[in-house]
Amino acid sequence: MEIFFLGTGAGMPAKLRNVTSIAFKLLEERGAVWLFDAGEATQHQILHTSIKPRRIEKVFITHLHGDHIYGLPGLLSSRSFQGGESEVTVYGPKGIKEYIHVSLSLSQTYLKYPLTVIEIDEGVIFEDEQFAVEVRLLEHGIPSYGYRIVEKDRPGTLLADKLMEAGVQPGPIFRNIKNGETVTLEDGRVLEPGEFVGPDQKGRVVAILGDTRYCENALLLAQDADLLIHEATFSKGEEKLAHDYFHSTTHQAADIALQAGSKKLCLTHISSRYDRNAWRELVDEAQEVFPNTEIAEDFKEINIPLK
Repeated sequence: MEIFFLGTGAGMPAKLRNVTSIAFKLLEERGAVWLFDAGEATQHQILHTSIKPRRIEKVFITHLHGDHIYGLPGLLSSRSFQGGESEVTVYGPKGIKEYIHVSLSLSQTYLKYPLTVIEIDEGVIFEDEQFAVEVRLLEHGIPSYGYRIVEKDRPGTLLADKLMEAGVQPGPIFRNIKNGETVTLEDGRVLEPGEFVGPDQKGRVVAILGDTRYCENALLLAQDADLLIHEATFSKGEEKLAHDYFHSTTHQAADIALQAGSKKLCLTHISSRYDRNAWRELVDEAQEVFPNTEIAEDFKEINIPLK
């Protein structure tokens, strides 16, 4: 499970940062990539990575400002030419369905794969046996959402050595025990799976927030997250400016992480007013409040280890 930043800037493309897009790589978990936002030139950024557009299974849009959606029609279109045949589901605020429909229909774009567009409201918007995705409304100039991705607990590790000590050789019995089945051996012994499987592995939690002021829903989404990705458009001391433009400062993002008990904070959506030399200062500001903070850069990858 890895987070890969395709774009980390605010407002418009800059030389050092493209506009927002985050790839959530779930290649081991489900052989897929989930995309969060698709700012202008997202598909250009993908060309410089090992990410395959045909692997993109879901796209989650935080809000409808251009720096978060202008790259979406092109990406959906190109995916057809790059061998994508599996279904893609796009989630986003009200209006995302019309935006995609108008963009594709006026350009006479034909997709070779099924496309489902779901306009979201607060609550759990997706759930299967592996993951649940919850959204909450944040505080921005237009409806902007934050996403909380919860990996469900996984079965514990099979204690193979212990089974072999009991005289069981690798084979179907190993699989049955791993699947939680009680097994009766030929000699009459009964093997209970709880004796030969370790404790469940706790699932991981990632919170990816759209543009927002400091708000209560950001705190709820970030609760106990292994990784919180929070915008930091402005530096500390710019609270009034951040409030006026519906954004957050480095200190405000760090305060959310601290109060929520998050394990790690990554700052993104960085204004182009801050050059490369200033990025370290932004991290230092956040670390005054929440030490385990880093800053996103285009093409930066963060691994989220198993617990």
